[in-house]
Amino acid sequence: MARTVKGPDARRERWKGHREQRRAEFVEATIAAVAKKGPDVGMDDVAAEAGVSKPVLYRHFTDKSDLYLAVGQKATELLMDRMGPALIADGPIRGRILGIVDAYLSVIEENPNLYRFVVKGSFVDRPVEKDVVAEDKNLIASTLARILGDYLRSFEMDSGGAEPWAHALVGMVQNAGDWWLDRQTMSRANLSEYLATLIWHAIDGLLRSAGVQADPAKPLTPLRLVD
Repeated sequence: MARTVKGPDARRERWKGHREQRRAEFVEATIAAVAKKGPDVGMDDVAAEAGVSKPVLYRHFTDKSDLYLAVGQKATELLMDRMGPALIADGPIRGRILGIVDAYLSVIEENPNLYRFVVKGSFVDRPVEKDVVAEDKNLIASTLARILGDYLRSFEMDSGGAEPWAHALVGMVQNAGDWWLDRQTMSRANLSEYLATLIWHAIDGLLRSAGVQADPAKPLTPLRLVD
């Protein structure tokens, strides 16, 4: 029986898989170090958490900025794993708004140091190729714009403003979340309710300006007011 000879390509693939696994392990070690030491963690802290020397880390990451981006991408996965179901959930618009807001706040509540690490970007040692925070905001805003657009079109209203409104809402919730992480003067549930109420009343006011009345607690069924 002829033996299968593993050539250079097989070795390269095996080495590539090993490197990807090690990178993933070091990303997890960085997240653990950030959780323990705070957002101003250094490479010495990361190496200690990973149980390796700094030169070993630099074999797998070009520099600190490369590691920062990898951690940022992992943070995006954590965020979207939580927010994804809320963004695509069906049901009454008021409940959908509350679910989306609370999903976001739950992530930053559970990972405050990781959130600050990614947002502050103080770990990087050179300009990064990608703005992880901006990419996340754009992704969420794009999804919200589709939700708002669909909702407005269901009432035969102009949906042209859905995109800027979505970006404004994302900025509002993020800023409120930043304030809340620093102050912690209320529960997450209360803040989620306050923000959802504010967002719903903005939408409701827009609908009423076009002569439309919608019940936020019922499934979406367009109902035009009769003059």
